[in-house]
Amino acid sequence: MPLSVVSGRLAPIAAAAMLAVALAGCTASNSLVTQRTQGYEIPESALAQIRPGQSQDLVRTVLGTPPLTNEFGGQTAWYYVETKLNTTAFGLNTIRSRTVLAVYFDERGRVRERAVYGLEDGVVINMETRRTPSFGEDRTFIQSILGSIGL
Repeated sequence: MPLSVVSGRLAPIAAAAMLAVALAGCTASNSLVTQRTQGYEIPESALAQIRPGQSQDLVRTVLGTPPLTNEFGGQTAWYYVETKLNTTAFGLNTIRSRTVLAVYFDERGRVRERAVYGLEDGVVINMETRRTPSFGEDRTFIQSILGSIGL
């Protein structure tokens, strides 16, 4: 039998097999989106243990070392941030929720108060995109190299 006849008969079967493999990835509705947590996971049981008057050592024992700290005027704040994301198979991340646990300490290193903030408490800040003009020329990297050797 000539090769063209065999390949002509197998072409629809091969196309159907490739289509079946391609559609197999779409069978589950959540197969393209995964959920993950980024940062510190704040357990409710640990949150309930943090009360005013406790020492920094006790807070560190319960929550762990804080990823973010701030000191101002003798007072200290520790921040634990939890971000829950949906990640698509194409690399697109969308934030489902963000929780920030802030533990504020007084001058003696004792818990003054704790606060839990969510996405609704945040403020969106627009980044400034304007450039301040500089004196001289704006040159690319290649132009700078060529200019330094006299070309």
